[in-house]
Amino acid sequence: MSEQKDFDFKAAYEREKLKSADLAERIAELEDKNSELEFKLNRIKNNPIWKASTPMRNTMHWVIRQRDRIRNQGSLRGVIAKIKYKQIEKKAMTHYGTESFPDENTRKEQENAVFANMVKVSILVPLYNTPEKFLRDMIGSVLDQTYANWQLCLADGSDEAHIEEVSRIVSEYMKDARALDKNGECKISYMKLEKNEGIAGNTNHCLELATGEYIGLFDHDDILHPEVLYWYVKAINEENADYIYCDETTFKGDDINKMITMHFKPDYAIDNLRANNYICHFSVFKRTLLEGTELFRTKFDGSQDHDMILRLTDSAQHIVHIPKLLYYWRSHAASVASDISAKPYAIEAAKGAVADHLKRHGYDHFKITSTRAFETIFKITYEVKGTPKISIVIPTCEHAEDLRRCIDSIYEKSVYDNYEIIVVENGSKASETLGYYEELRNGSLKDIVKVVDFYADPANQPAAGEKRSFNYSKVVNYGVSQSTGDYIILLNNDTQVITVNWMEELLMYAQRSDVGAVGGKLYFPDRKIQHAGVVLGLGAHRTAGHSHYGQAGMNLGYMGRLCYAQDVSAVTGACLMVSRAKYDEVGGFDESFAVSLNDVDFCLKLREKGYLNVFTPFAELFHYESLSRGLDLEGENAKRYDAESDHFKEKWKKVLEKGDPYYNPNFSLDRIDYSLNVEGYSSLRVQ
Repeated sequence: MSEQKDFDFKAAYEREKLKSADLAERIAELEDKNSELEFKLNRIKNNPIWKASTPMRNTMHWVIRQRDRIRNQGSLRGVIAKIKYKQIEKKAMTHYGTESFPDENTRKEQENAVFANMVKVSILVPLYNTPEKFLRDMIGSVLDQTYANWQLCLADGSDEAHIEEVSRIVSEYMKDARALDKNGECKISYMKLEKNEGIAGNTNHCLELATGEYIGLFDHDDILHPEVLYWYVKAINEENADYIYCDETTFKGDDINKMITMHFKPDYAIDNLRANNYICHFSVFKRTLLEGTELFRTKFDGSQDHDMILRLTDSAQHIVHIPKLLYYWRSHAASVASDISAKPYAIEAAKGAVADHLKRHGYDHFKITSTRAFETIFKITYEVKGTPKISIVIPTCEHAEDLRRCIDSIYEKSVYDNYEIIVVENGSKASETLGYYEELRNGSLKDIVKVVDFYADPANQPAAGEKRSFNYSKVVNYGVSQSTGDYIILLNNDTQVITVNWMEELLMYAQRSDVGAVGGKLYFPDRKIQHAGVVLGLGAHRTAGHSHYGQAGMNLGYMGRLCYAQDVSAVTGACLMVSRAKYDEVGGFDESFAVSLNDVDFCLKLREKGYLNVFTPFAELFHYESLSRGLDLEGENAKRYDAESDHFKEKWKKVLEKGDPYYNPNFSLDRIDYSLNVEGYSSLRVQ
C-alpha cells in the first residue's frame, strides 16, 4: 500500500482565510465603483436635457424593435398589416363576451319561442367548497337562460367548514322567481352528500336528481351564455341531435371579457377526440345514451369527462356542434384551465380513458404518449399489421437533381423496407434527366425503382395534330396502374424525407377500415410549414388551402393542432397514402382536374364514401413545392387555375356551401393562421 500523508487542516484553513480576505477586498472595490457609476447615472438622469430627450429616445428604441421584427418576419407592409389585424381582432373578441348576450328584443323572441319538442334539460353540477362568487355566477347564469325548461341538479360534497354557507346560498336562489316553473315548482334540486366522492361520484349523485330527457354537464366555477339552452334545444328539434357541444373560452378571474384562450372547435372528429378532449364543455346529451353504461366512472376521475364523451359519442346517432361561443371556463389557481398540474392524476386518467376506448374499437396494440403541445394532447401509435407492399408513385419531368434527392432520401432514411418506387416520366428531354433514368434502371436501386414512360403508352399519346398537354391526374393514374403495392403513396419529386418511420406513420392510419387518405407534415427548406392539412373554402378562390401555411415549423398550431393526428377534409397529393382498394373504389384521380385541386377532389370522393382523411404531423418531409411545373400565380397558369377552380366549385357546390366541418366558421377564410373572422363576427350568430 502507498504511504498516505496526514492532511494539514491548519495550513489549508490559513490558505482559505487569505483567499476570503482577498475576495472581500475585491468585493469592496467593486461596490465602491458601482456606487460611483450610480452617482454618475443619477446625474445624467436628472439632467434637463436627458429628460427632454426621453420621447425621442423611446421613438428610436421603437424603430429599432420594429426593424428587428421586420428582419425576423418579413416586409414592413406585412408587419404593419399584422399589427393592424391584431388590433381589430382584439376588439372583435370582446363581442364574444358580455356584448354577445341577447338584447331585450332577442331575449323576448327566444323566451317566447315554441318548439315541437320542448325538452327538459337537467344540468348537473357537483359542488365542493364552492366560493361564494363562483357559486352565485354559476347559478345566476342558469337562471338567466332564455329557454326556460331546465332543471339544475346540485350534489354538494362540501366539508363541514363550507357546507352551511354553500347550502345557504343555494337556498336563497331556490326562492328566486326565475327558479320556479309555471306551476310554481322549484327547478333547482339540491342534495347534501354524506361525504365528498370526487367529481365523478358527486356528479353521479346529481344524476339521481335529474328528471330531464337531456342531461347537461356544468362545472361549479364556470358560466353559461344566456342563449346556450335555446340553441341546443333548437338543434334537438331541427337536427334530431342526441349529443351537442359548443365553442368555449377560458377567462381570468371574475370577468368573462378577460379571455385567455378562445376555443373554436371542429365538428365531430374521432381522431381529434382520441388525441385531445376538444369537445369538453358544454356537453348535453340524450338521457337514453346512458342506457347500459354509467355517467362518470370513478376510475377515470380527473378525466372522467373525456371517458364519458368517448363512450357516449360512440353511441350517438346525431352529434351536433354549435359553432358559437357559449361556455365560459373560469381559470383560477385550482382549476385545470389554469394548469394541468393542479390535477396531475388527470394525465394518466386521460390516457386510460383513451386506451379503454381504443380497446372497445378492436385495437389491441397501441401506444399513447403526451406531445410537446400539452400533457393531455396525445400521439397514438397504432400497430402496423404485417408488412404490406407500398408503391411510391413519383410523377416527374426534368429536375433530375430534385428527383435524385427525393429517391436518395427514401432509400437512406426509411426503415420500412417492403416498398417499390414508380418514377412516372412525362416529357423530359434533358440528357441529365435521361442519364439519371439509366442509372436508376441499371444501378444499385434497380430492384427498388421502376421508371415508366407515360407517353410511351399509345393510350397517352395526343390525337393527331394536337400538342401534348400536361395532365397530372392522368400521370398519377397511369403510375398507379403500373404499380403492384397494396398501398399507394403519391409523392412529389421535389420532396425529401425527414422522418425515418414516415411510411409506418402513414400506414398505421391507411390500414384502418374507416380511413381513406393520409397526409404528412411538409416543410419548406427553411423549416416553415408548407402543408398541415387542407381546409375547404380557404383562400381567394374559395376552393381549398393549406392551414398554418408559412408558419414556423416548431409552432404548436392553433390549440396544439400541429402536434397531433387529426381528421381533415383533404390532404395534399404531394405526400398522400391510400390503400389500392380505396383508390380503385373512387376511380382514382379525376382527369378533368388536369393540374390543380385533383388531390382535394380525390379526398372529397373518399369522404363522400364515408371514409376519414387524416393529417399526421409525425410523418415529416421537406417540400420544395411546385418546382416541376411552377406556381399558379400569373399568365396561363392563372387562367387554368381559375377554370379548374370554377369546375371544382361547381362539382362540390353543396359541400362548399356547408363549409369545412373541421374548420370553425368563426375563423377567417382569408387567412391561414386560424385568425378570427373579424369582418364577419357580427353575423356569426347561429341562424
